[in-house]
Amino acid sequence: MDISATNPLRVDLRQERVITPQCLVIFGASGDLTHRKLIPALFELFKQRRLPSEFAVVGCARRSWSNDEFRQRMTAALSKEVERNKTDWEKFSKNLFYESVDIESQEDVIKLKNKLEEIDKLMSTHGNRTFYLSVSPKFYSTACQSLAQNGLLRDPKRNRIVIEKPFGRDFSSAQQLNKIVQSCALENQIFRIDHYLGKETVQNILVLRFANSIFEPIWNRNYISSVQITSAETVGVEDRAGYYESSGALRDMVQNHLTQMLAITAMEPPGHFDPEAIRNEKAKVLQAASLANELEPWKCCVRGQYSEGGSKTNKIIGYRNEPGVNANSTTETYVAMKLFINNWRWQGVPFYVRTGKRLAKRISEIVLTFREAPVHLFDAAGGTPTPNQLILRIQPNEGAEFRFEVKSPGSGMRSRPVEMEFSYDESFGEPFDDGYVRLLADAMLGDTTLFTRSDEVEAAWKLYTPLLELIEDSPWQLPIYQYEARTWGPSEADSLLAQDQLLWRRP
Repeated sequence: MDISATNPLRVDLRQERVITPQCLVIFGASGDLTHRKLIPALFELFKQRRLPSEFAVVGCARRSWSNDEFRQRMTAALSKEVERNKTDWEKFSKNLFYESVDIESQEDVIKLKNKLEEIDKLMSTHGNRTFYLSVSPKFYSTACQSLAQNGLLRDPKRNRIVIEKPFGRDFSSAQQLNKIVQSCALENQIFRIDHYLGKETVQNILVLRFANSIFEPIWNRNYISSVQITSAETVGVEDRAGYYESSGALRDMVQNHLTQMLAITAMEPPGHFDPEAIRNEKAKVLQAASLANELEPWKCCVRGQYSEGGSKTNKIIGYRNEPGVNANSTTETYVAMKLFINNWRWQGVPFYVRTGKRLAKRISEIVLTFREAPVHLFDAAGGTPTPNQLILRIQPNEGAEFRFEVKSPGSGMRSRPVEMEFSYDESFGEPFDDGYVRLLADAMLGDTTLFTRSDEVEAAWKLYTPLLELIEDSPWQLPIYQYEARTWGPSEADSLLAQDQLLWRRP
C-alpha cells in the first residue's frame, strides 16, 4: 500500500507553527546529549526555516569555555553535517553562546541572568526563554529552585523548563520532585521530556486510531485478545555503565518509554485534540493499569541479564564483563511483564511489555492480536488459522502492517496468512525528523501534548512500585536469568505468555 499513489503531487503535509523569538538555555552543554542530539535538532530546525531570526542558544556548564570555543566544539561534533551545510552552519553558529555556570552557585545564576538580559537586547528575544536541564537528575531540584529564586521562571507565558528523564527513581521520589518543581513553576511551564513521544510513528498511533472509523469500533476487549509492546536493542550498555548499574531496564525503559506507548495505545478518544484532553486520557489509562498479579508480583515479571554470545569472529562480552560493571551485578538488562488495564474497554486483555539489550534484532513495535473467528470453516495451510494482527512498527522500517487470512491458491479451500503493509519511506519518500526536533520545537512553542504531566509520571512509578520494592527488599523473588547475547532473552520470559497459550512475536 503506497499513500503516494493517492497523492501524486506529494504535498508537504507538515503543519508549520511559528516559534516566537526565543533563547534556549542548555544546562549541561558540555555533555553528550547536547552535541549528539540537541544542537543537531536545533540545526535541523534552522535548516527547515522553523526557527525565528531572533534566536539564541546559550550553553551552560562548569567548564570555562568562551563563545568561540563552544562554537568550535559543536562544529567538530557535527563535522559531517557541517561539511554538507557550510553556509547554513555559519549562520546558525553565530547564534551559539556560552556561559560558565555552576547551577548550585547563586552568584553564577545571577551572572547568567545578566548574560541573558544582554542577549535579549542583542538578539531581540524579548525575554522568551526555554531552560533545558541536560544535567544529572540530582541537580533537577536545585536547578529549578535557583532559576525561580532569581526570577527566571516568573513569567508563565515566556519562561519554560524542560526536564530530561529519569524523573525520580520511584513513586515517592517522583512525588517529592514534582512538589519542588511545581513550587518553582506552573505545570504548563514544565516539560518532562520522553523522546519516544517525539517519534512520528508513536504519534501515528493517535491518527491511525482516531482518524479511521474502521479501527475504533474493534479497538477493545471484544475483538482484541492480547497486546505486545516490545523495545529491543542489539547494543549493550556501551559507556553508560555508571548510570545503568543504578537504573536497570525497568527504570531506564519500561517506566517511561514503554509505559507511554501503552498509554497512547490504550487511551480513550479525547473530546478534542488539545494537550490537556490527550494527557487526561493517558493519565486515566495509567491510573487503571495494574500488574497482572498484584498479590504475587514476582509471578508476572521476568528479569534477565545478557551473558557472552555472538559468533566466533564477533564475540560479545557479557554484561558483568563490561567496563564499569560490578562483576556480581544483579542489574537487569532485560525485563518482561504482564499487565492489565482495569476499565471497560480493556478488562481481561493481557498487555505484555518487554525490553532488553543485546537482543537478536533492533526493533520497537506494538502488536495487537485479534480474537480468532468463532468457527474455523476452512483448513489452514499451517494447521490452524493465524489470528489477525495489527503491527505498529515504531522503529526501524517505520510503518504498520495488518495480517489476515486469504485463500491459498489451488484446489480446495485452504487459508493462509498474508500481510498488507504501510511504510513511511515508501509512502512519503523522505526521512522524517529525529524525535528531539519535534520535542524542542513543541517546548519552545509551549505545546505540552507530547510531554508527560505530573500525574502521569506518578501513576507510572506507582504501577511498578511492587516490583521495585521486591528488587530492593527481596531480590530472590525476582531472580536474574542469564541469556546469551543476540538472542531474544531468557527462556523463562516465554512462561508469561505460555500461561495464556501465546508466544512472543519474533520479528
